[in-house]
Parts: sequence; C-alpha cells; structure tokens
Amino acid sequence: MADHSTRDDRVWTVPNLLSVARLAGVPVFLWLVLGPEADAWALGLLMVSGFTDWLDGYLARRLDQFSRLGQVLDPVADRLYILAVVLGLALRDIIPWWVAVILPLRDALLWILVPILRTRGASALPVHFLGKAATFNLLYAFPLLLLGDGDGVIPTLADVFGWAFAVWGIGLYWWAGILYAYQVFRYVQTTPRRVAAPDG
Repeated sequence: MADHSTRDDRVWTVPNLLSVARLAGVPVFLWLVLGPEADAWALGLLMVSGFTDWLDGYLARRLDQFSRLGQVLDPVADRLYILAVVLGLALRDIIPWWVAVILPLRDALLWILVPILRTRGASALPVHFLGKAATFNLLYAFPLLLLGDGDGVIPTLADVFGWAFAVWGIGLYWWAGILYAYQVFRYVQTTPRRVAAPDG
C-alpha cells in the first residue's frame, strides 16, 4: 500500500484530469465570447466548469485522491476562469474596465507573497473558506452578467442579480486577499527561515 507522501505526489488522478479539462476550456470560452459571440455556448461551458469544480473536490474526497498537483490546479483553474471572464466581458463592454483590473490586481499582489513563503519552506498560500466563498460569488456573477447582455425581462433580472453577486464577490475577494496577506505575515513571524543545506 502506498504511503501518504506517495499518494500526495500522484499526477494521474480523476480530480486532476477534471482540473486539466477545466483549464483547457479557458481559451475556448474566450473564443466563444470574443469570436462568434456564441453566448449560449459560453454560458454552457461556464456551467460545466462550475460543475466540474465541485466534482473534482467531491471525487478527491470520495476516492481519496488528494494530491499536491490537485491543490495547485484547482485554484489556478478558478483564477484563470475569472481572468478570462472579466477580460471577455470587458472587451465586450458588458462590465467596466475597473472590474477587469481590480480582480487580477489582487492576485498579482498575493503572488508577490509566494517567494516570502518559500523562505520559510512553504510553497503556496493558505486556503480558507472566505476565499472559496468569494470565488463562488464571482463564478455565479459573470455568467449572469453575460446573460444580462440583452433586452427583456430575463436579461434585466440576470443583470441585477449578476451585479449583486459581483459586488459581494469583489468585496469578499479582496477581504480574503487581506486575510491571506495577514496569514502570511503571521506565518513569517512565527516560522524560522529555512536554511539551505550545504553542497556536498
């Protein structure tokens, strides 16, 4: 039976394959939105992505297929979808450009913290529920805003609910970012710097 460290190093797991499939859908989404403007297909792709986001976590728990790669792929896929959606919607003039800038800016600021973590032997930012809640709100907001790009009752309602999710999502996204930064600060304060082993 494989030990714990061996299981953590697995690559070919069902959850990881689902995460890779989600990543492959990012350029397809951008092409659908910006090329033929096939919004119905783009919405369908976002729905499938949202379902597989839940499914890979469920299967990781159900099949005991947690891995280090999966812990990286899942949040990367979430952030790339958010980036692709805000870029596509901004280029279509569905959302203002400040929305398309403020979300990636938060991620860029957090990536600056990763080298600091590595000086203490850690390789990734901590994950907590608030960050997942922010992502949940945003992944609901942008499909609704895309659906709201039209006339009629349904697009109007989609636009209203989309902006409600977006406002909450942006607020939570930055709040989670501030908490991440604080957690890194506390971790650095309480964890000694890792000393590199001498050569030879």
